[in-house]
Amino acid sequence: MQFGSLCTLGHGLGPWLGHGCRSRHSSIISCMSVVRMTHRAMSSKVLNLDTLNPCIKDMEYSVRGPIVIKAVGLEKELKQGVKKPYPSVIRANIGDCHAMGQKPMTFMRQVIALCTYPPLMNDPTFPADAKAKAKRILGACGGNSIGAYSESPGIEIIRQDVAAYIAKRDGGIPANPDQIMLSTGASDGIKAILKLLKQPDGAKKTGIMIPIPQYPLYSATIVEYNMHQVGYFLDEDTNWSLDIGELKRAVDAARKVCEPRALCVINPGNPTGQVLTRENIERTIKFAKEEKLLLMSDEVYQDNIYAPDREFHSFKKVLTEMGGEYANMELASFHSTSKGYMGECGYRGGYCEFVNFDPQVVAMLQKSISAKLCPSISGQVAMDVVAAPPQPGDPSYELFMKEKTHVLDALKMKAQMTVEMLNSLPNMTCNTVQGAMYAFPQITVPEKAIKKAKSEGKAPDFMYAYELLEEKGLCIVPGSGFGQRPGTYHFRMTILPPPERLKEFLERLKVFHIGFLKRYE
Repeated sequence: MQFGSLCTLGHGLGPWLGHGCRSRHSSIISCMSVVRMTHRAMSSKVLNLDTLNPCIKDMEYSVRGPIVIKAVGLEKELKQGVKKPYPSVIRANIGDCHAMGQKPMTFMRQVIALCTYPPLMNDPTFPADAKAKAKRILGACGGNSIGAYSESPGIEIIRQDVAAYIAKRDGGIPANPDQIMLSTGASDGIKAILKLLKQPDGAKKTGIMIPIPQYPLYSATIVEYNMHQVGYFLDEDTNWSLDIGELKRAVDAARKVCEPRALCVINPGNPTGQVLTRENIERTIKFAKEEKLLLMSDEVYQDNIYAPDREFHSFKKVLTEMGGEYANMELASFHSTSKGYMGECGYRGGYCEFVNFDPQVVAMLQKSISAKLCPSISGQVAMDVVAAPPQPGDPSYELFMKEKTHVLDALKMKAQMTVEMLNSLPNMTCNTVQGAMYAFPQITVPEKAIKKAKSEGKAPDFMYAYELLEEKGLCIVPGSGFGQRPGTYHFRMTILPPPERLKEFLERLKVFHIGFLKRYE
C-alpha cells in the first residue's frame, strides 16, 4: 500500500481516533498504526481481502465504474446547493431508458398492474385485451398469483408465447418452448450458458471469444468464472464489421494458452452500434463450424435498427436457412425487455433460446437453473407482452403501435443527430449508429494529454472522461472499459436522453472538447 493510500485511510478514521496527520512524520506513524489495527480487525474475519475469491477481486465493470461513482457524488452536491460550472449532471453512461426519460409502454404496465393487483380487473379504465392477457397469465401461476414460484425455466405459456414470437420473427422457422428458458434479463441467460462451458481449472483455461470493443458483462463474467478472454477486434474502418481473418488470428493465438469453446457475437452492437449484414453472419457461422465453437448471439437490440440499408437477421434464422451441417449447429441466443422500444430494465425480463443442444446437456442446464428457483415473475410478464403484444383489432393495438413507433423514431433521429455533431468536432470521428442505443466515437488525443495521463497512471480516454465530468457534468464511459485497438481512444455515450437534453449534452461536449484540445496542444 502506498503512502497516499495510508494517509487517506488515516484521515478517514481520524474522527474516531481523535487525531489528524499534522506532519509527514506523524502522518506515517498514525497511518501505519491504522493499517495495523485494520489488518488485525480484518484478520479476525473469516472472509477478508486475503481470503476473498481472487476472481471477484479481479472483476471490472466499467459501465458502473469510478466515473459513475464520481457523477453520483456531483449530483448529491448539486442537490445540496454546491455551486458547479453546470446546472446538472447528464448521464449518458448506461442504457437505462426510463432513467433517461423514456415513457413506459401503457399496455405493458397495464398487464403487469393487473397481474400484480387482480382487483383492478373491475376497473373499467383497463382495456379488455389487457385484462384477458393478465387472466391468462394468472391462470398459469400457482394460486393465481405472481407471488408464487414458477417452473425454473419460466411459466410454460409464456415460453410458448416466446416460441411463437421467435417463429414469426424468423419467417416461420419453428421454435420449441422446451428449448427456451426465461431469465433475469439477458445477462442471467448468458451467464447460465457460460457456466456450462467452463472446464475444471488445469493447464489451459476455457476460452471465450468476445468482440473488442465489447459489453463489460462478458469480460467481467469471464474473469469471475476463471475463464480466458479471447478478444477479436471489430473493424472500425468498415463500421465495426466482423472480419473473419481477425477471428482466425484470434482463435489461433488463443489455442496456445487456452481451449476456445464459444464465440460470442453482439448484434446489433454494444457499444459500437453496428448491424451485421447477412453475408457477415453467414461467414461467422461458417467460421464457428470450422473451429468447433458454440455460437452465443446477444440480440437484445433486435428492435433498434435505424440505418435504411440494414435489417436484423437472427443467427438462428440464417444458420437454419444455410441448411446442411450448419442447420444442426449449437446456438444460444438472448433477448431482453430492457432494451428495444420497451426499456423496462428494472423488471429484469429476458429469455435464452438454446438450439440443437445435446439432450443430456439440456438436462444438466435444467438442473443448474433449478437451483435458482425461477426468474422474476413480473419480468416474465413483461417478456410475454414483448412476445405477444396487441394485434390489429385489439382495443390496445393503436395506442401500442403509436407508442412503439414514437420511441423508435425518436431513437433514429437522435442517432443521426449524435453522429453528425460528433463528426463535426476536430480530432473526433464516429461511425454511423446503425442500431442499438450507443455511439462509440474515436478521439485523436494530443500527445501532451497522453503523456500527462500516463504520468498519472491513467488511460488517456479515462482522463478525458474524468475531466469532461468535472468541467461539464457529463458522464460517459471511457473506451478502455470496453477494449479497443492499442493506440486508439474512444468513449461510449448513449443516445437515450430526450432530444433537448441530448442537444444540451452535445453542446456541452463540444465546448469541452475544443477546450481540451487547446489545453493540450
